Amino acid sequence: MKFKEFLKKKDIEISLKRYGIDALGAMAQGLFCSLLIGTIIDTIGTSFHISFLTNTVATVAGTDYTVGGLAKAMSGPAMAVAIASALKCPPLVLFSMITVGFASNALGGAGGPLAVLIIAIIASEFGKAISKETRIDILVTPLVTIGIGILLSALIAKPIGDAALWVGNLIMWATDLQPFLMGILVSVIVGIALTLPISSAAICAALQLTGLAGGAAVAGCCAQMIGFAVISFKENKWGGLVSQGIGTSMLQMGNIVKNPRIWIAPILASAVTGPIATCLFKLKMDGSPIASGMGTCGLVGQIGVYTGWVNDVANGSKAAITAFDWIGLIMISFILPAFLSLLFNAGLKKLGWVKDGDMKLGA
Repeated sequence: MKFKEFLKKKDIEISLKRYGIDALGAMAQGLFCSLLIGTIIDTIGTSFHISFLTNTVATVAGTDYTVGGLAKAMSGPAMAVAIASALKCPPLVLFSMITVGFASNALGGAGGPLAVLIIAIIASEFGKAISKETRIDILVTPLVTIGIGILLSALIAKPIGDAALWVGNLIMWATDLQPFLMGILVSVIVGIALTLPISSAAICAALQLTGLAGGAAVAGCCAQMIGFAVISFKENKWGGLVSQGIGTSMLQMGNIVKNPRIWIAPILASAVTGPIATCLFKLKMDGSPIASGMGTCGLVGQIGVYTGWVNDVANGSKAAITAFDWIGLIMISFILPAFLSLLFNAGLKKLGWVKDGDMKLGA
């Protein structure tokens, strides 16, 4: 059998879409269902003094875990299984990825998510290739999948994690040094990534994007989601407002392909709100990095910022959560994106670049 025919038989598709869109997007879902949910649970427990959520519920190898802590500890396996699911792995490969995800995330350090992405993809595809090729599949497939995953984790997880962390630190350092310029760049780039069929949340998580850079990322994502929600309200009414405003602006990708100019208003809005977030409000994402790329999706970006405030107050780096903090978060997340997008879109309509119906979502 020819190599291409073998790959087709095994549903192994070496493509940017399969790895850069499907796998990356799935990784973000895995992170959401473990690290982010765990962080939210811990924040709720701490903020409302819920003892069940703040008390230790398990001790493993001398480490105490809360309910949220257990969820966060499973982020590696959750990411790897999500990636394997997106790659359409058979059951034995899928279940083997629990071990691969744990190893690659643990050895990848702070930049573990990127290590998990790369290693899980490779191990999954090798597992799929060997699956059902022998009469002792129940032994061979897990051995090959886990063996390759552990070997790669030992060899390359740390370098990949270190590289991702270095890039993330570089972006955060540059944003601290040049908050105006980097506020624009980070906000626009991450915002565009959110609307494209790739995962801005996974990108922020892989680069461990927090601090002022994380705040700029939140601003860019909010500008896209709230921006499209309000400027398309005439066409999509309340359903469109909710589905885009707290769902995803990715719903507009089909319309953007038809008329790319409808994207101008939200992009310009992000270019304005980004530096306002970094220079005026000093908006920081000191919560989970994945929240930097979520915007108003389920209000995760806002919850992440609030989580950071709570953590900073708890460790003494912040005296208290102030009214100015709340004003900044509300302005950057909702009011400015809506106002600026409507303003810019009105100008585009006068130019004839955008017309009614251009942003109508399908039924």
